[in-house]
Amino acid sequence: MTDSPRLAELRQQEEELVFAAFDSHDAWRLGSLIANHAIASEFGVAIDIRRHNLVLFRCVLPGATADQEEWIRRKSASVLRFEHSTALLTELFAARTHSPLGNGWLAHEDYTLAGGSFPIRVRGAGVIGAVTVSGLSSDEDHQLVVDGIRNYLKTVGI
Repeated sequence: MTDSPRLAELRQQEEELVFAAFDSHDAWRLGSLIANHAIASEFGVAIDIRRHNLVLFRCVLPGATADQEEWIRRKSASVLRFEHSTALLTELFAARTHSPLGNGWLAHEDYTLAGGSFPIRVRGAGVIGAVTVSGLSSDEDHQLVVDGIRNYLKTVGI
């Protein structure tokens, strides 16, 4: 089966946005870059960067609600489980007749297929974490993360 244009775009983003290395300092710089863009745009979002069970960066901006905490937890769990962005996962499973959130495979309370979380993929190491934004539409959350990663990688010369 041939990918839709949107699915091809999402796959390309994951191939393109790969880090040479990623540590706590990178998390701070990337998170701050995304937060500064969100502040300038007056977006009421929460931003989270984590490795498995370790939060490296967290920022909650005015206008974000307590619900964003839950969305972040579920979005990042999906990325860490499947090692793909939640936007890509949403497109993949929309084209299939079943969802991983049905039939007892994955619990709705632990995972979601809403855009806004993207894998931190390190060349030679694979997926080591997730960058997640919550507070806008799924597509806008996803784009804020992708733009942030792309701009960050440009600043560090990757």
